[in-house]
Amino acid sequence: MNNFTYYTPTKVVFGRGSEGQTGALVRERGCKKVLLHYGGGSAVRSGLLDRVKDSLREAGLEWTELGGALPNPRLSLVREGVDLCRREGVDFLLAVGGGSVIDSAKAMAYGVAEEGDVWDLYCGKRQARAALPVGAVLTIAAAGSEMSDSSVITNEDGWIKRGYSSDLCRPVFAVMNPELTMTLPVYQTACGCTDILMHTMERYFHPEAGMALTDSLAEALMRTVMESARVLTKEPENYEARAEVMWAGSLSHNGLTGCGAGGDWMTHKLEHELGGLYDVAHGAGLAAVWGSWARYVYRFCPERFARFAVHVLGLPAGADAEETALRGIGAMEDFYRELGMPTSLRELGVAPTEAELALLARKCAAACRGGGGAVRRLEEADLAAIYRMAL
Repeated sequence: MNNFTYYTPTKVVFGRGSEGQTGALVRERGCKKVLLHYGGGSAVRSGLLDRVKDSLREAGLEWTELGGALPNPRLSLVREGVDLCRREGVDFLLAVGGGSVIDSAKAMAYGVAEEGDVWDLYCGKRQARAALPVGAVLTIAAAGSEMSDSSVITNEDGWIKRGYSSDLCRPVFAVMNPELTMTLPVYQTACGCTDILMHTMERYFHPEAGMALTDSLAEALMRTVMESARVLTKEPENYEARAEVMWAGSLSHNGLTGCGAGGDWMTHKLEHELGGLYDVAHGAGLAAVWGSWARYVYRFCPERFARFAVHVLGLPAGADAEETALRGIGAMEDFYRELGMPTSLRELGVAPTEAELALLARKCAAACRGGGGAVRRLEEADLAAIYRMAL
């Protein structure tokens, strides 16, 4: 078991009608002027934005608005938000939406609190020293950004997608009403479930001895998400399944399922370059490359992959760990297909040329400062091979 620090300062308000408490939660922080940040028109059409505004009004708070956050949130909108916050004297960032909106708000929170270009954080030129407080009203269970220390932003100059992590940007509260996710398209729900699973899978697959309790928590979370995802493909308005997935999304990325363990984040690194270059849905991109990554590295910790096959997917344990591991990888891909997720780049809708494969690998290696991975260290040639396998 590794040493670890577990820090989760986010106050969670969970359940039906919980968005009505938003104003009071902001007021608890002693803040007075809110940037209300959201994405497209769904928050407006559903009436959620009006309910949040009513709550802010009842709490005696002022606000200004900035919509337009996109999947794979853009640096240009972050910079626009930073300028708006400074002009308006904003002292609190409130994200109403999913992970993209929350990530965008986090980046703005850094940008307002410090001088200098916020992109410097995401490309590794400096570390953040301050951030405005951020709160979230969650509408999509997926990224886990409502309780995590991380955010991911895409720079349109070169279409570079990079993440940055700091406890400074952990939301001070997260309002989570599972009913708000019921109108999501089936595909978007499936993408979200895939992302949630991957946040724990990336922590689960490592070559080191783990922690029995953490492993058991991780396995139970993954089984629960898979069971609930199957329910939601047929019953999208099933409140209990929505609630299970929403809470799992938060626990999957707040550090709990990695305590005392290692972790290998190369599937996310591989997908980030796909998202940056082709603007694909994040969960779908993860599903498209995971099987190729797994087959490329499983021999370096076959027992771990075999345990996943048995404890998560319910396959019988075989005498040979590598054989069980391979059956587990195939079974996981079958599950992705069951949800309508792609298991190759072509199914994802992209067909990179050889030059584009090389570019993806080069950008991914650069993001990892030459290479990365815990199961097996992957350098540029390895990354290119995995992208090629994923075709």
